[in-house]
Amino acid sequence: MTPLIWRNIGRFLLVMLIQLLVLNNVYLGGYVMPMLYVLFILMLPTSTPRVPLLVIAFAAGLLMDIMAGALGFHALACTVVAMLRILFADRILTRGENVVISTPSIYTVTPQYFITYLVLLLLAFYLVFYLLEIFSFRGLGGVLVATVCSTLVTTLLAVLYQAVFIRKKKEDL
Repeated sequence: MTPLIWRNIGRFLLVMLIQLLVLNNVYLGGYVMPMLYVLFILMLPTSTPRVPLLVIAFAAGLLMDIMAGALGFHALACTVVAMLRILFADRILTRGENVVISTPSIYTVTPQYFITYLVLLLLAFYLVFYLLEIFSFRGLGGVLVATVCSTLVTTLLAVLYQAVFIRKKKEDL
């Protein structure tokens, strides 16, 4: 297996451990539930084929559902994020240029483009997740507040994660 595959497997194990051991126990005011494991899906190479990307995202979400005792919320939300990534990643990260990025991060992409990509896809993830959780539009205000707050906290954690665990090198382009 290539070093890139091993790096992604290591990243998956690391973010899942952080998620399961630390972040699943963090609830700030009932409106913030950081879910750093979604970063794994967002940092997969841009050359990842569509079907494997969807399968990987579904499997990661399903594993989180099993570990957290959820009812498929993570699996569906991760699959939606993967679908949106397929549709919009090239437009946001590379601005339509034909460039393959092996590890999308704040170091391999212009930081404002990566943060835009991160925020938009995390907003979609949390919106799907919270709407499934309440399964009603009656609490839409609370869902929107929780979505925005969780997205902001998770974005901050994702940037912090990259600053700590990702080496700053341009050869990943």
